[in-house]
Amino acid sequence: MIYLGADHRGYNLKEAIKLFLEEKGLNFVDEGATKYNADDDYPDFAGKVARKVSSSPRNKGILICGSGVGMTIAANKVKNIRAGLCLSGYMGQRAKEEDNINILCLAADITDLKTAQTIIQKWLSSKFKKNLKYQRRIKKIKKIEQS
Repeated sequence: MIYLGADHRGYNLKEAIKLFLEEKGLNFVDEGATKYNADDDYPDFAGKVARKVSSSPRNKGILICGSGVGMTIAANKVKNIRAGLCLSGYMGQRAKEEDNINILCLAADITDLKTAQTIIQKWLSSKFKKNLKYQRRIKKIKKIEQS
């Protein structure tokens, strides 16, 4: 399952991404915001999505705020989450292949829909390269998480 979340600055891009995912026949759950609210806070949505994603290795998430940075920071506070901010298709692909991110973060203020679609496609179609150096790095991240 793909879980989506966005604050007010990411709301419009999230709504457009929902249509894109529907067109691709991909299953998703919208964890909010369900309406535009200029006073909402990104950690609320990052926490909801990150907890859902962390509950199963099959789950993925897409989080959107203005810069993408806040969502990335907040999501990475949840155990077993590897959230990454991606600004291009190249970054989306490499973030999956090398870092096995399970939450894709997008910056609505600087990412248009076409670019967001490319990033999402690259991220979803890429596979984690299970060679030793990438596995070693993920293990080191898990050790940090436990400390």
